[in-house]
Amino acid sequence: MAEQTTSTASQWGRIGAHLKWANTADRTAATAPARAALDQKFLDQADGDPDRAAHLRKAHFQRLALKSAASRRAKAAARRGEAA
Repeated sequence: MAEQTTSTASQWGRIGAHLKWANTADRTAATAPARAALDQKFLDQADGDPDRAAHLRKAHFQRLALKSAASRRAKAAARRGEAA
């Protein structure tokens, strides 16, 4: 039952996201505050040094890429019936 509830909630969330973006004329402007906040986070971590902030940002996204690849491999192994 919990899985069904989670699945249903996820579907409703996707519907809401699609409606939001369908009614958003300027997507770039809508996501600008989030992008600015992320840039500021890296700048704060780098004590205001933009070069260090750029490297912190690249490292962050590289970590995300590694996690994504590991997740895809695990899902593919699960589909094949292999142990992760």
